Amino acid sequence: VVQLVESGGGSVQAGGSLRLSCVASGYTLRPYIITWFRQAPGKEREGVAGILRDGSTLYTDSVKGQFTISQSDAKNTVYLQMNNLNPGDTGMYYCAAAGIKTLSAKQYPIWGQGTQVTVSS
Repeated sequence: VVQLVESGGGSVQAGGSLRLSCVASGYTLRPYIITWFRQAPGKEREGVAGILRDGSTLYTDSVKGQFTISQSDAKNTVYLQMNNLNPGDTGMYYCAAAGIKTLSAKQYPIWGQGTQVTVSS
């Protein structure tokens, strides 16, 4: 069974940076796509950035140029580098795995527990 474990969240001031990590384990073949989602209080879960097995990436428009997704050489760890953070980036960040190229949360059957990111002004 594929398992995902996130880390790296925390509290930062506006303009700061954080790097989140998602370690994947328990698979024979690395999931086709691993994606970072975020969920702010009272809002729906939003796909932020995904990376495919071959290293290609996709981003939601609102984070292009601000967030960068990458993976380790072994492809079992996915990183999300977040720069110039603002209070609107506050939320619980989850990584998830799926078999199709999409940022729609409904298509993701495997989820981690999440890591909290809080950005203060």
